[in-house]
Amino acid sequence: MMILYRFEVETTEKNLHVVVAAVDEETAFTLAETEVERSFLKFPDIKNVTLLEKKPIRKAAGFVIDQ
Repeated sequence: MMILYRFEVETTEKNLHVVVAAVDEETAFTLAETEVERSFLKFPDIKNVTLLEKKPIRKAAGFVIDQ
């Protein structure tokens, strides 16, 4: 079963919210870091990655990210 994970990634410059779908937490953490790396020309210095929420994906799933 796939699970939707929501992370807060703290870098030296700012905090980012990352949402990934994965089969387990270990894969989700790896995917979150990979997505941050792919989103910037210069890879930001990641200080901390925090799992905020996870939801099983059935027919539909989503998160509200309030900033």
